[in-house]
Amino acid sequence: MTHAEQKTGRIRPRQFHEAAGVEDWRVLGEGACTYFRTGSFAAGVRLVHEIGERIGGENHHPDIDLRYEGVTVRLITLTDDYYGLTERDVELARQISAVARELGVPADPRAVQTVQVTVDALVGPEVLPFWRALLGYGERAGSSEDLIDPHRRGAPLYFQQMDEPRPQRNRIHLDVWVPHDRAEERIAAAIAAGGHLVTDKYAPSHWVVADAEGNEACVGTCG
Repeated sequence: MTHAEQKTGRIRPRQFHEAAGVEDWRVLGEGACTYFRTGSFAAGVRLVHEIGERIGGENHHPDIDLRYEGVTVRLITLTDDYYGLTERDVELARQISAVARELGVPADPRAVQTVQVTVDALVGPEVLPFWRALLGYGERAGSSEDLIDPHRRGAPLYFQQMDEPRPQRNRIHLDVWVPHDRAEERIAAAIAAGGHLVTDKYAPSHWVVADAEGNEACVGTCG
């Protein structure tokens, strides 16, 4: 796919979820993801091998995490000016799911999540270079407020511009992206474990929760 084709083929998370044949996948903060429960390392290796053999020849590849009990796959389109989903990711999702079905490997998309660290910054342009140098990260395409791991291993950082300090509130918090059909379940579990709901005014995009000392986190979806 050419750069022009990628640009015209850009899609939003809702468009991905509404596409046929992607029921195994959920869009999170870092792309479309799924988890295949292989049950053994050998079965996971076979799945990864088949994915590589059948769809590895094109210039658009999935990110794959192989563990003993399963395989996590993430799809995202990266260009010089874009970090997101395209129609090509929809097609790749269908192909990968087909490979897994042929091998008898079940998908469990409710098992996926991604985490982002958000920093409240009054002087973001002065703060961001420090973290970029410390972590060896780079700027996300199309955004001067985000840093990402160039190897796509570590959690991204987002620098949220603040107009004034927020006394008695944490300046760094986690954004936890979960499947859209698991968000309320995850929030209920956090509250049952001693937390509380700060606000749901942004739902279903995200909810703000906090622990017993007021340290906040956001539970987000891309439904």
